[in-house]
This record gives sequence, structure tokens and C-alpha cells, in this order.
Amino acid sequence: MTLTVFIAVLFAALLHAGWNVLIKTGTSKQKAMLLMSVCQGMIGVVIILLRDLPGPDVWVWIAASGVIHCAYQLFLAYAYEQGDLSRVYPIARGTAPFLVLVTTAALGIDVIAGTELWGVIILLLGILLMARGVFTSGESRRLLPFAFGSAVATAGYSMVDGLGARIYGDPLAYVAWSMVTSGALYPVLIWAVKGRDMFGWTAADLRGGMATGAISMAAYMIVVWAMTLAPIALVTALRETSILFAMVLGWLVFGDKMNATKIGAGLLILAGVVLTRA
Repeated sequence: MTLTVFIAVLFAALLHAGWNVLIKTGTSKQKAMLLMSVCQGMIGVVIILLRDLPGPDVWVWIAASGVIHCAYQLFLAYAYEQGDLSRVYPIARGTAPFLVLVTTAALGIDVIAGTELWGVIILLLGILLMARGVFTSGESRRLLPFAFGSAVATAGYSMVDGLGARIYGDPLAYVAWSMVTSGALYPVLIWAVKGRDMFGWTAADLRGGMATGAISMAAYMIVVWAMTLAPIALVTALRETSILFAMVLGWLVFGDKMNATKIGAGLLILAGVVLTRA
């Protein structure tokens, strides 16, 4: 992984933590996620009008990506309804690198070794340590199935989008098509699951949704671009340094408590990041 890609992925991680704070801040997590998805689709439409159409071999990847992103958004919003940012985020994001690493290694895709492999493993240990508080602090464990569901979806769309963007050859257009697809499917899903109350939007809701959608889309475009230039498992793991940013933002915005476990986990995550660049 080059230094340019490394820095770009870290910046994407910061953006990712930022839009999660915006979702968590909203009174209705599902409505905020719905607005974000719709606004992503609107931005995506503008982009695809300026790009070449994908080839026939790319459509299946785009369709799969849209469906998996819908699952990810639904699970994550439900998880935020049950738990704090500093607990949901590490579990939801921290499990994904391990799933991607195991799957890509089993399939012989972008196998990594040496210090990069150790970096991913240490990074994962730090993330898991960050998440363990849900088992010891008396917090609601109802967040767990939703957070883990979000993690599985994250691993799924990471692999699908990394490979799909490589086949397409245009990461920007690929992400745009993916977001248009999920932006069209997600409102139908939310209508079926939560009802039409989710569609009573104010002008302020729309402004917030557009901001969240733009930030999240920019973050993911950077990540998918990076996946076309570096191993998918490595990019996915490095992206999860967003947990550090989420930890700090949770402390500053929501007053989440800091303790020795969180600090130790943060140091492990930093050590993992250093090794992925060794």
C-alpha cells in the first residue's frame, strides 16, 4: 500500500466516523439512515450521467452491492437505537476486517502476509478489546445481533465492491451506481419494516440527509478507489481505524466515558496501523 493510499484511507475513516455521529445524533436513527440513503442515490444519479455505462459483467456486482448496503444500513440503524456509539461502532466495524481476511484468504484473493498480516491481527484485537465493554458494563445486549449483522454486511459489501470496482475499472462510477441502487431499494424496505411515518420529512431533515449522504459517499468512494490499488483485506482493516475517531467523537459529542480499556484498545489499534504500513 502506497503512502497516498494509506493517507486517503485514514481520511475516509475520519469521514466515516463523522457521518455515524450525525446518524446517532438524530432522534430517529431509521429516518436519518433513510434520508442518507436517498440523498446518496440523488448524488449518484448526477455522477452516473457524466460517466460511461457499466458493461454487462458489472451489473450483477452492482445489484449485489445495493442489496447488501440496504442490509447494512438497516442493521446499523437498529443497533444505534439499542446502544451507544462507542459500543455499537467498534462491534459493527471491528468484526468486518476479520471476516474479510478469512474469506479472501480462503478464496486466494489478495492474500497478505508478514507484517501486514500481523498488523491486521493486532488491529482486530484492539477493536475487539474496544467492544468488550458491552459484556461487562451492564449495557443492553439487544444491540449485539444488529451490530454483528451490520458487520457481516460490511464484510460482504467490502468484498463485492472491491472486486466489482476492479471489473468496472471506474471506482467513482461503480460507487455511484451502487448508491443509486441502494437508494432506490432502501425506501421500499423501510416502508415495509417501519411504515410511512418514516417519510414525513422537513426541510431541516433533507439538509441533514444531504450532508450525511455527501460525507458518507465521499468516504466510500475513497475506500473503493483504494481497493482497486491495494489488497481488499488490508484496506478494510485500515479503514476501521475510524473506531479511534468514533471513540474521540463519542467522548466529545455524547459524553461517552473513557477508561483504561478503551485507551489500551486505542494503542493496540495504532500499533496495528503502524504494522500495516511496515
